[in-house]
Amino acid sequence: MADVSGAAATLQVSVVSADHEVWSGDATQVIAKTTEGEIGILRGHEPLLAILSEGEVRVTLSDGKRIVARADQGFLSVENDRVTIVARAAELVS
Repeated sequence: MADVSGAAATLQVSVVSADHEVWSGDATQVIAKTTEGEIGILRGHEPLLAILSEGEVRVTLSDGKRIVARADQGFLSVENDRVTIVARAAELVS
């Protein structure tokens, strides 16, 4: 049975703007708006590449706190519990 405790149970998330890293760290969930609709990413998600729509990216941390970033024109990539969000323009809003 797989270990689902501690850091092994988290996603490694990076939110990157064209010219700088906006936020990175461990999280339990990522929700983002894509051109196909809103998507939620949890640990174990299959590999994915999606085009972002303008909107919020919501990242839930292990302690339940939430980080919200605004992202415009970019993509979201998921592979091996790593989520990378790259946007032309991105900034933290809360």
